[in-house]
This record gives sequence, C-alpha cells and structure tokens, in this order.
Amino acid sequence: MGNMESGEMGKMDHGAMGQQSSSMIPGEVKKIQKDTGKITLKHGPMKDLNMPAMTMVFRVKDPAMLSNIKVGDQVNFMAEKANGALVVTAIEVAK
Repeated sequence: MGNMESGEMGKMDHGAMGQQSSSMIPGEVKKIQKDTGKITLKHGPMKDLNMPAMTMVFRVKDPAMLSNIKVGDQVNFMAEKANGALVVTAIEVAK
C-alpha cells in the first residue's frame, strides 16, 4: 500500500467520490497531527468512494475528534469528499 495525501489524488478514478461513505470503514491510526487537524490512516477499501485499501492523510471535520484517538488504535470511520479532499466526518475506536 502506498502513501497518499488526500489533496493529491488527481490521477485516481473519482467517479463515485461526490458522496459520503454509507458505512463505517475499518482503519489503523498511523499518525495524528492535532495542530493541523489531520490524521494518517491505513484503511480498508472505501467502496462507496471508489477507493482501494491504502494509507493516506485525511483532514478531520472537527479537530476535537482526535482527542480520544491515539497512534496504533484500530478505528472505524466515515469520510466524505469536501473541497477536493477526503474529510473524516466520524471516527471511533473499534471495540
């Protein structure tokens, strides 16, 4: 799996990326940048958004969402495309 910044996806097929994921996506937290409101996730396939499994940086809708998450956590999250970037709209530690 490669690394990819969410704003650098111009070469991918974005046919279905105008919407939000309809179900939680499994992932693992690789890095947290609270000061910039970004999180690096190694995630499974995002079928609703037509994306394969990979590791990439996401913006978060609300930086407060990062307060209960730490590197190494297994998480479930939802994402949507906003202003050309993928944004995490919900995230929780997997039970």
